[in-house]
Amino acid sequence: MDMLEPRCYALDLKALDAKWRKAWATEAQAPTGDSGRTKFVLPMFPYPSGTLHLGHLRVYTIADVVARYHQLRGEHVMLPMGWDAFGLPAENAALERGIAPETWTRSNIVKMKEQLGVMNGTWDWDRELTTCNPDFYKHTQKLFLMLHERGLVYQDEAEVNYDPVDKTVLANEQVDANGFSWRSGAKVEKRKLKQWFFRISEFREALLQDLDTLARENAWPERVITQQKNWLGKSEGAMIKFPIMAMGEDVGAAIEVFTTRPDTLFGVQYIALASTHPAVVTLAKSDPELQAYLDTLPGLPADSKVGYLLPQIRAVNPLAYHEDTPDATKTSIPVYVAPYVLGDYGEGAVMGVPGHDVRDHSFWQQQRPDQPVRFVLAASEDESTTTLPNEPFVDHGIMTEHSGPFRGKPSSEAGQMMVRMLEAAKLARPVEKWRLRDWLISRQRYWGAPIPIIHCDSCGAVPVPDHQLPVELPRVDEHWAEGKAGNALEASPDFVNTTCPKCSGPARRDTDTMDTFVDSSWYFARFADPHNDNQPFSPEAGKKLPVDIYIGGIEHAILHLLYARFIYKFLATTELLPQYTDESASAEPFKRLITQGMVHGRTYINPDNGKFLKPDEVDLTDPSKPVVVATGAPATISFEKMSKSKYNGVDPTEFIGKYGADATRAHMLFQAPVGDILNWDEAKIAGVVEVASSPEQPPSAKEYLTAQAAKVDAMDAKALAQWDAEAALWREVQRTIDSVTRSYDEIYSLNTVVSSLMILTNTLASSQVAGLAIKKEAASTIIRLVAPIAPAFAEECWSALYPSAGSIFKTARLPQLDDSADLVKPRRQSCAIQINGKVRGVADIPLPPADLEGDALRDWMVAEILATEEGKAKFSHGPYDLSRCKRAIPVRGGKVISFVM
Repeated sequence: MDMLEPRCYALDLKALDAKWRKAWATEAQAPTGDSGRTKFVLPMFPYPSGTLHLGHLRVYTIADVVARYHQLRGEHVMLPMGWDAFGLPAENAALERGIAPETWTRSNIVKMKEQLGVMNGTWDWDRELTTCNPDFYKHTQKLFLMLHERGLVYQDEAEVNYDPVDKTVLANEQVDANGFSWRSGAKVEKRKLKQWFFRISEFREALLQDLDTLARENAWPERVITQQKNWLGKSEGAMIKFPIMAMGEDVGAAIEVFTTRPDTLFGVQYIALASTHPAVVTLAKSDPELQAYLDTLPGLPADSKVGYLLPQIRAVNPLAYHEDTPDATKTSIPVYVAPYVLGDYGEGAVMGVPGHDVRDHSFWQQQRPDQPVRFVLAASEDESTTTLPNEPFVDHGIMTEHSGPFRGKPSSEAGQMMVRMLEAAKLARPVEKWRLRDWLISRQRYWGAPIPIIHCDSCGAVPVPDHQLPVELPRVDEHWAEGKAGNALEASPDFVNTTCPKCSGPARRDTDTMDTFVDSSWYFARFADPHNDNQPFSPEAGKKLPVDIYIGGIEHAILHLLYARFIYKFLATTELLPQYTDESASAEPFKRLITQGMVHGRTYINPDNGKFLKPDEVDLTDPSKPVVVATGAPATISFEKMSKSKYNGVDPTEFIGKYGADATRAHMLFQAPVGDILNWDEAKIAGVVEVASSPEQPPSAKEYLTAQAAKVDAMDAKALAQWDAEAALWREVQRTIDSVTRSYDEIYSLNTVVSSLMILTNTLASSQVAGLAIKKEAASTIIRLVAPIAPAFAEECWSALYPSAGSIFKTARLPQLDDSADLVKPRRQSCAIQINGKVRGVADIPLPPADLEGDALRDWMVAEILATEEGKAKFSHGPYDLSRCKRAIPVRGGKVISFVM
């Protein structure tokens, strides 16, 4: 056999998975590493709901690919895995099945860990953590106590959804559209209960300002930063008092309204109040119609325009007291209760400005369609240039004639003047408002970390001493919820009754558990030191933080990330993170955030009724033309978010069992950019993998190229043909190294890695005359570049190419660009020939000498064009005879020449 002829192997990818997973299990995969600091790559850990779905497969494939890429760069890499095991969903699932939450959760962890095991991942199972283990939540409780000691934990009353039958607080998601409990069917009540809070508001300025640092460094997606900023919701504005005219009702002297647009004050035509506003609560006691309206609010959509006019009161615009104010603004205005006004922003009151706010305009049009809308701002002094009469003008502009003495002034300037004027009359004050509220962490449920507080009649709320941690959940059996309502901890006297750590008198444990977001707000830090029994992690281990690359779904862009940022910023003020001694340092838990898109499944819909079709209701004899079995009509194909109700779910384990883990990983990445929605299509998965190999050990490609480049001028035609083929192959190798490395670094374009390697593989397979050194180096490049995506396949190819080298992940490094590209510049290139502005032909000519330009370059190019077969045929006679040209303009480099006839 000719040693330059490639040999092709048809590989059983499923057999390779088993072979190399067994080999990896016997020794650590990670290389020794050339760099000092550990590269911390982390996907968001899963909630053990039962089985992994394709969304899990996508995020964990991306994480493992990134980790293996950094391993092949010679870095120490940490890629741990854990389980977000506490929470309401697990408790509800256990209740439905009549089993203990711990039994349900741990059985799911076993199944999901088995699934992860067949993904060819390189998880560091020595660092595995489970948030429902006492050795984890002991430190969650410790963090609670550290926050408590610093005054960042407090107990206060808060309004909650309360089920009077089950005697428990419900999450919003557990209340149906009509305001009834998901479980008991009881009408949910709004109650004020004592709850525990983390004072996240203490860190709000740092939480906001450090987003700008992340944005400048392009470390986080822009839309995530925007969502974080919107949730924090810092706004500069004014608190303005609207005096109240009350008819026999004591609702206070004024309603205070926060606004960011005091320039629109002349345009206020009504006041809207939240259902929880004190004035509304007071009036409802004597107004049964108002109370009936309030009872309907839970069933109304948030953007509902159904309002209730409060007949007992009217409001007065504070500008009414200025003598030059127009009469329209001096008239008293109605006060409504409106669903769109929230009680937790501003003061639960909104000044309605239909002329300059879209939402206010819509509400006013429904309440008072016969009343004209007042416009107090315009785009310019020519008020007719403003928007259509039926549309609000929402921008800043110029004050109109309806703005009294401020007419003609820029609205921003006028707004500030109004606030100063009203401030002097004690009717306004400039203020700063935040949408952010302190974090309510209490849950009156069983399956969570118990709050480590003991309540003593003599000493009050006493923190549990460190040496008594963890405060463990009492064990429950499969009958734990039978005949019981409310919090299971309250029904456990052995848990509740204890002694006070201060006075040793009788006391009661707090029976609230912590929101599962508390677990996920710091779990990433525990990975740095998962076996430390004394503290969450040691200061030395804390130096491994922050996480370098954090990968997860966009759906966690707000709360999880916000809470993690808060806890990390707090930890940065403690001895656990000694690297943050500089007060100006930006303490962020995740240096870089990657948000992957969702996975949608192929879905079949009955066009007659729009219902989703079950697998046995659609005929897929021809997959491209699905047919509804019942009617014979063509089924509609769409890609939808995977769910049981749409019958479009795909079990990743079954897919891996069918095609192999490496093919599945490659398919997952190739289908779409990381940040985009992935429409899962099994029909597009590649089948056969081939790779060129040779048992001989040639010289290095660079040594070979250097030697050959020196001989080019003396080569005969056959040798030159081989050189051109080798040069073309090596140029493609260098181009691929550059593009693939950039894609691995950028992460969002991982889909292009697969396509780039396909191109190089095809170039290698079609190169029949290239030398052995070049072919082997090209094959080595392909194998090393594909290794992060298809690790078992790469190991097999590497062992064939280098039989005694050992694992590619221990002995190899990613190929690097070098100066060898200078050795393989093309000897010839295509030259486009333009005549009177139009391309009339293309000739293959040598690269022009570097020192030629101007007329010398022109004459050289004309001679070379006419020396080619095409040049002789088209440009030596006839209508395009170059000898008839008046002028020729060559482009430097020789790729184009333009002739004027």
